[in-house]
Amino acid sequence: MDKFVIVGGTPLRGEIPTSGSKNSALPALAAALLTEEPVTLKRVPRVRDIRTMQRLLVDIGSKADVDGETVRLETPQIVCPEAPYELVKTMRASSLVLGPLVARSGRARVSLPGGCAIGGRPINLHIFGLEQLGARIHQAHGYIEAEAADGLRGAVVHFDRITVTGTEDLMMAAVLAKGETILRNAAREPEVVDLAALLTRMGAKIEGAGTTTIRINGVEKLGGAEHTIIPDRIEAGTFLIAGAITGGDVAIAGCIPEHVGALVSKLQQAGVAVTQPDATTLRVRSSGKLRSVDMTTEEYPGFATDLQAQYMALMTQAEGISIIVETIFENRFMHAQELARMGANIRLDGRQAIVAGPYRLTGAGVIASDLRASASLVLAALVAKGETVIDRVYHIDRGYEKIEAKLSQVGAQIRRVE
Repeated sequence: MDKFVIVGGTPLRGEIPTSGSKNSALPALAAALLTEEPVTLKRVPRVRDIRTMQRLLVDIGSKADVDGETVRLETPQIVCPEAPYELVKTMRASSLVLGPLVARSGRARVSLPGGCAIGGRPINLHIFGLEQLGARIHQAHGYIEAEAADGLRGAVVHFDRITVTGTEDLMMAAVLAKGETILRNAAREPEVVDLAALLTRMGAKIEGAGTTTIRINGVEKLGGAEHTIIPDRIEAGTFLIAGAITGGDVAIAGCIPEHVGALVSKLQQAGVAVTQPDATTLRVRSSGKLRSVDMTTEEYPGFATDLQAQYMALMTQAEGISIIVETIFENRFMHAQELARMGANIRLDGRQAIVAGPYRLTGAGVIASDLRASASLVLAALVAKGETVIDRVYHIDRGYEKIEAKLSQVGAQIRRVE
């Protein structure tokens, strides 16, 4: 397994480009299953989860042509409507093919999602929604088996709780269903809006994406399309925190500032200067003197759960006590004990973490437990005294494209050891 070796203490200075969004590209790839015509996606990040999804689509029947950040998919027919465990065990997004497969071929057999051990994700909401659309579903041997031999039909689906992948999955299923589907308490994340934009280009009729109510009028057939994936707001946020925690001066280029508004607000409250030089760039400047600021994760447009671990690393360097409350996932503080190994003062109490600072972090051997936790350890290592070795960085490779190269170009002392 690869490791990162990081020597901390260098303020980061320069410009970092933002890659395309992993969490937007994954449902966009799945959407290609809805048509027999070519779908071309641009700005697709070259990360582990994307490669896994591409292999899955090829097994299902897609022809994939990858040229750098451009992926062209063509699925003349569904050869095997299945997502096997052995292929998708490392990826949470496997459930995203459930809706498209049932809509296109009338059946699907999908392994329950794998990925990070950060707590349960409500696949039951996907199942309930598909049942409302007329699918017959049962679960056995770790698989969800769905069937709709006569096709799906429109319905009103109310999500008991907000679910991003559930909203995306049902939206993809509903575009080929007969009649109108209304999704209530739908997720408002930018990734949902981006998927709706792609589906609309393919010929779908969708209104309300980005609000809590989405209306979809089913069509008989979708066509091909070309679409550019939005920038990755979580990557942009991670690099904003990297500039702040090191007391640096970093410009994050090619992002959408509105998508990280909640984080920018917290950084400014903490004493970090964040400006917007142009429409797609954010600049973060910090003297290194930070104030503690409480934070609670929420669905968009609130503070993203995928930035909670990175924010906790930042708060270890802030003056005072900060309380971080995690409301989305029940097991997302596994990075706290690794930060403590580096000298952080963190106490866990259920779904909240109490962080006291500033404490001088020192290099240590630590283990990445999930995708965003590994990013928090990288950030902590950038400010720690001495050398930090981070093991199991395959987690970070799932969602960050060449993070060590991007950080190196702004002065970080980081290298990958195979």
